[in-house]
Amino acid sequence: MLKVVLLDAAARLPVVAHAGEDLGYDVFALEAATLPARGWARVRTGISVEARHPRTGEPLGLLVRDRSSMAARGITTTGGVIDAGYRGEIQILLANLSADPVPIAAGDKIAQMIPVPVLTGEVVCAESLGESTRAEKGFGSSGR
Repeated sequence: MLKVVLLDAAARLPVVAHAGEDLGYDVFALEAATLPARGWARVRTGISVEARHPRTGEPLGLLVRDRSSMAARGITTTGGVIDAGYRGEIQILLANLSADPVPIAAGDKIAQMIPVPVLTGEVVCAESLGESTRAEKGFGSSGR
């Protein structure tokens, strides 16, 4: 469940076109903005949210990700983690990878929020870690 507070009269509730099938909730720009060429802008949504698992009621975080229609135009999201306890306005950082400025209109779908379980817990300092097949193999170790 996604509980939403509209912080501005022009704000819109996030939407999901196919509940139970779509991974994320589409969010809308509250105000017009222009993304400078090869630059970025913070775009207000005018909403604050609380996400909870529909069956267990456990708190959920939200990952802010690209909409494919925006990514196809060279617009990507950055800084996309909304912690489960955050109750301020959702603001979306959009980066323009293209060589031309891109206008964003108030009411445009600009990103999607994907609910994720909160799995963080205690951090323990250890002398060693358990064995694994991969071990210390890093960058490029699985082949090209």
